[in-house]
Order: sequence, then structure tokens, then C-alpha cells
Amino acid sequence: MGTFKVKCKIGNIVNRKKSAVMSEMLVDTGSEYTWIPGKVLEKLDVQREKKDIGFMMANGQVVTRSVGFALLTYDEYFTVDEVVFAEKGDLLLLGARTLEGLSLIVDPRKKKLVASGPIPAA
Repeated sequence: MGTFKVKCKIGNIVNRKKSAVMSEMLVDTGSEYTWIPGKVLEKLDVQREKKDIGFMMANGQVVTRSVGFALLTYDEYFTVDEVVFAEKGDLLLLGARTLEGLSLIVDPRKKKLVASGPIPAA
């Protein structure tokens, strides 16, 4: 499929005036969670709701990180999702859960995100 990056807005779910634009988020359908720099999330007053969660990195290494809740926006699409407090050296990822919440899928030929269509109900 190849990789590509997108611009995504991250915000506080309670105070929508607190937000930041991440200009280069790597779209990664292989990552369950979205990874945002911890310093950015702290500046937005996103709270660490879950601590010491284990994640397996692509190289097989297991690391622990905290997770909080944030508002994520891409173009006119938005969702609330759990996000990882990324540390120095971690990639900034837009993960599969967030893509599903945004109702977006990857167009592998055009290397861009597109609407997934109607949401299945049953």
C-alpha cells in the first residue's frame, strides 16, 4: 500500500478552544491507536486516563505508555478517541480506531483518506 501522512487537528474534548494541528501524522492501519506527542496532549489539558498500557512496537519491543481521550478532526470529519501519549522517538500515528471513528478508509492508489460510505447498523 505504501505510506502517507495527513494533517489532523487534536483537541480537548471539554474545551474545544484548546487544540493543535499535527501537520504530519503517518496513516497506519496496522496501529490500533493514534499516537500524539505527550507534550502536545499535556498542553491541551488531555488527562492521562489509563496508565502503563503495554504496546508492541513494529520491531517487537514492548513499551508502556499512557492513554487519554481527545477530539480528532480531519477535514470535515471528527471523532472522540483514545490517544497514546507518545514519547521522544515514537512515531506520530493516525491509527485504525480513529480512522473507523472518522468513517474514513485508505485509498491505496491515491494515497489519501476517503469516506467509507454508510455506517453498517446490523
